[in-house]
Amino acid sequence: MFALNFNNTTMHIFYGKVALIAYLKTIKTENSSVGFVPTMGALHQGHLALMQRSLNENDNTVVSIFVNPTQFNNQEDLAKYPRTLDEDVRKMCDLSDEIILYAPTVEDIYEGHTVSQSFDFDGLENQMEGKFRPGHFNGVGTIVKRLFEIITPTNAYFGEKDFQQLQIVKKMVEKNHLPVNVVGCPIFREPNQLAMSSRNERLNNDERQEAAIIYKILTEAKEIFQTKSPEETIEFVENSFKNNDKFELEYFVIADESTLLPIDHKSKDKNYRAFIAVFVNSIRLIDTISLN
Repeated sequence: MFALNFNNTTMHIFYGKVALIAYLKTIKTENSSVGFVPTMGALHQGHLALMQRSLNENDNTVVSIFVNPTQFNNQEDLAKYPRTLDEDVRKMCDLSDEIILYAPTVEDIYEGHTVSQSFDFDGLENQMEGKFRPGHFNGVGTIVKRLFEIITPTNAYFGEKDFQQLQIVKKMVEKNHLPVNVVGCPIFREPNQLAMSSRNERLNNDERQEAAIIYKILTEAKEIFQTKSPEETIEFVENSFKNNDKFELEYFVIADESTLLPIDHKSKDKNYRAFIAVFVNSIRLIDTISLN
């Protein structure tokens, strides 16, 4: 364990699971709760909001910072993923000195076998991100399950920007009978409504401002969807990006929220959600919006 003193606050930081598990045993009681916020670092206000909610709702809060190699199908993306641990720690210290940080090495997590488990998520993994990023959700399932086993949280907090990931984590918990309550939390957005993401740090100032078009088109699509068919809504979004040489649309999908299956018609008793992935140069951004 390493205790960092910053601005007269002390944060407990663990780089190895053995020491973390031992420490958690000393602070857990039969009736106490542990909140957990898994991150890959490069923290933004969305992450901090998840942490604040955990602090509000639990006796103890653990945050992990780990750039998980098994969920990257693009090795260049893995290499370029922002790693800002010192700055992340400062942000957490400013928020609360009660946060427990777990910042493991790849060796500590994978113990020399950096490979994913194979999961069956009842088909949730085959849509959107799973379709365009082979193996991605096996990597997500592997790291989240491992972190749950190490930390044994009562509640775990995930942002809804990665809505597909949220549904997959819930499915993994259900199928593995893990005693964890998975909590989905609202998307945090920048002043121009771009969904907050660690990848935004790779955008230059102009790109960051221009990327506001993603949410603008999503909101317009939501409005169109109220009176038009799914096919017409999709056509609108595809045409909106077709003549824009600064952005490349990878996918736009309208899906049933519960199954994540794309739809071709609407039913009154269903909840629908739009999912989008867009490249700004080589930087891939995703967003989502409820259509109900």
